[in-house]
Amino acid sequence: MNQVVYKKSKGLTDAETHYCPGCTHGIAHKLVAEVLEEMEMLENTIGVVPVGCSVLAYNYFDFDCVEAAHGRAPAVATGIKRSLKNKDTLVFTYQGDGDLASIGLAETLSSAVRGENISIVFVNNAIYGMTGGQMAPTTLIGQKTTTSPYGRSEKLAGKPIKMAEILAQIPSATYIERVTLTTPANVRKAKEAIRKSFQCQREKKGFSLIEIIGTCSIGWGISPIASMKWCETNMLPYYPLGVYKDIRGEK
Repeated sequence: MNQVVYKKSKGLTDAETHYCPGCTHGIAHKLVAEVLEEMEMLENTIGVVPVGCSVLAYNYFDFDCVEAAHGRAPAVATGIKRSLKNKDTLVFTYQGDGDLASIGLAETLSSAVRGENISIVFVNNAIYGMTGGQMAPTTLIGQKTTTSPYGRSEKLAGKPIKMAEILAQIPSATYIERVTLTTPANVRKAKEAIRKSFQCQREKKGFSLIEIIGTCSIGWGISPIASMKWCETNMLPYYPLGVYKDIRGEK
């Protein structure tokens, strides 16, 4: 007798993905949808997605979503959360590194400083994926991109920004964790981190962010399998995994 051991989350549509082969955005979408379904929050959630690889996320999430201008997702999420009559509605942003850590850096830091009761899912793949593979604030030293064909120079561009470490220093930030999706075990840990972030908001604890170290095989110019290895060999040493701040029990 056959037994169902897994099925697609009700939080996802049947839309065909536009993501490139080997891209981990699809895995991150799946985890977000599964957590919301398990928390019974699909009917009481609003996602905010800006410009970037996640620009079409509303095609994949089967719950309410709002499109934001490039980098402005935290500001839009703040406005939505503050204006809601039902304060139990979960509001989260889903952003890439170029969006969150470059053009949207002020909005990200300001929302954390104010302690806005929102959640941010931040995918860091060290490159501008959608717009042509340019150098991002998170691009590693020596990493080649379309705008750094000889590799990122520390002298010219400085060191890659570490958002989890920066946000953990902000007093009003409540929960900050960095995860990755390179192995099944890491995927499970990432799912639990997303759950903790959403639960943090549900309990009205304040600002939280989950940084997901992802891949961009097309932008990196390597195969999907090689991109997973490159992520573990190059990305994780510079962006160590772990919980960077957790003061949920103190509030």
